[in-house]
Amino acid sequence: MTRPYAHGMVVGKFYPPHAGHHLLIRTAAAACAAVTVVVAPSRQESIPLDTRLDWLREEHADTPWVRFAGRYDDLRVDYDDPAAWDAHCAVFREAVGDRPVDAVFSSEKYGDELARRFGAVHVEVDTPRVACPVSGTAVRADPVAHWDLLSAPVRAWFTRRVVVLGAESTGTTTMAAALAEHYAARGGVWASTRWVPEYGRELTARKLDLLQAADPAATVFDVTWDRADFVEVARAQSAAEDAAARSGSPLLICDTDALATQVWEERYLGSSSPQVRALARRPDLYLLTSPVGVAFDDDGLRDGEHLRGWMTGRFREVLAGSGVPVVELSGSHEVRSRAAVKACEQVLSAGWRLAAPLG
Repeated sequence: MTRPYAHGMVVGKFYPPHAGHHLLIRTAAAACAAVTVVVAPSRQESIPLDTRLDWLREEHADTPWVRFAGRYDDLRVDYDDPAAWDAHCAVFREAVGDRPVDAVFSSEKYGDELARRFGAVHVEVDTPRVACPVSGTAVRADPVAHWDLLSAPVRAWFTRRVVVLGAESTGTTTMAAALAEHYAARGGVWASTRWVPEYGRELTARKLDLLQAADPAATVFDVTWDRADFVEVARAQSAAEDAAARSGSPLLICDTDALATQVWEERYLGSSSPQVRALARRPDLYLLTSPVGVAFDDDGLRDGEHLRGWMTGRFREVLAGSGVPVVELSGSHEVRSRAAVKACEQVLSAGWRLAAPLG
């Protein structure tokens, strides 16, 4: 296939990348033998440059002739000032390199002048935003309203993450599933709300199955744990969370996380390891389930009711130093559910506060 242009250029902040940007890049890719996409944010913006580059490279991995070049551009924007134009174009030229540009692809009014300064043809792509009614400004103001126009890794970045944790048999799994069901019932973008099961429980069951294959009388108290097991749990839990965030709604419910894994490691091995502590992340909200009023259900994978008080106290201590809002859930399931939904609503109503780009 012969393409009409040898080298095309696309310039933008991609703050964040959205369907309109991807249309622009794919149009350039279809028309050019090579394309350089210059990603040029200012340092004051809230999404790191490298993160944006990773997102774009993932989305356009099927067009290897499209190259992404990131450069910070902290210069003021003034389309009426030739000196400002000269300064911005110097940044773009440094990113493009020595290869001449013969086509500039843009959906912006400044496209004509940018193309002129590169001695190139200006190819307009959906300037009135008919094919993709979206802009970076609109996404930053309301990601939820434009959720379907964001790629998987961008959705994952915007997803608000709520972690439900607590001692054994205190209703964490019940609450995680109930919260996901509550939000999915809203429909629309919320219909894909998901919850992430507890990987440590899955690993416990597998370990016990192996023991019982050799000795049917084996119980959970015969299962042994080492440091590598807890690193595996923390990594697998985080990986499952990230995978779910890529395909879910703006809210993700997690049944435990890597921070909780630290407490379980303390329980079994007497201390938490630096490797597990390093894997802990900061969700948007913790919901701690109280054991008060919850009957202990020994399903064959639990340590025992006598540990619930200590575990709950230790969770309180660890969460107090996490820097993340914590809501402790107590009372009946209905009371807990109302409190959990209220806390989630507070997280969502806070919005996404992204710094404005340079004007």
